[in-house]
Amino acid sequence: MKLPRAFALLIAMLVAVAAFAPPRTALADDEPKQAELPRRQANFAWDKNDKTQQVLLRASFSYRDVIDKSMADKLASGLPTVIAMRAYVLREGEESPVALAVRTCRVVFDLWDEVYRLKISSPGGERDSAALNLEGVLRQCAEARDLPVADKSLLTAGKPHFLGVIVEVNPVGPQMLAQMRQWVSRPAGSTGIGPGDALFGSFVGLFVRQLGNADRTLRFRTQPVTP
Repeated sequence: MKLPRAFALLIAMLVAVAAFAPPRTALADDEPKQAELPRRQANFAWDKNDKTQQVLLRASFSYRDVIDKSMADKLASGLPTVIAMRAYVLREGEESPVALAVRTCRVVFDLWDEVYRLKISSPGGERDSAALNLEGVLRQCAEARDLPVADKSLLTAGKPHFLGVIVEVNPVGPQMLAQMRQWVSRPAGSTGIGPGDALFGSFVGLFVRQLGNADRTLRFRTQPVTP
């Protein structure tokens, strides 16, 4: 069956427009999902305080690979270096984190005494330490051990939760570090966050769209844990 000439011309024009149309703008559904984050194993444990009856979720995991060869050389140069870690507690499939645990470590190599001077900020406050070599720095500054990440009351029973972790070497801006230092001054387990809190963000904003200018950045998630 022969098409009318006008109709045939209209089809030809539509095909031409489609061929030269710009690519479709990515929709929210096109964003990388939580499951697509690199996975890293963590050890979870529940810790009950018999006096207060508070039950804390604690986590242990490593992020030593944030210090590569170039970062190791920089650590040994004597210039101050900050390793900052944020561990967000998220429910599987939900965008907004429910809690945040923060840990920072400032490293300065003392060229005179040939020792690394460390200032570690973690839940419970700040402390000064030292390390004789790079291994000691990594052990104290690039591992989370029994880190209190959330009070059990913040978590939803029967639903899987996971940690979304961001590690940065020398995060840009003193404001960010000031916010992190203020955050770790909270009592252990007081990690619940809301839209008005510092360092808050959605999963997409923190792990997909956020472009940092740190010297080095790691982003990963852990396996789920279900209260």
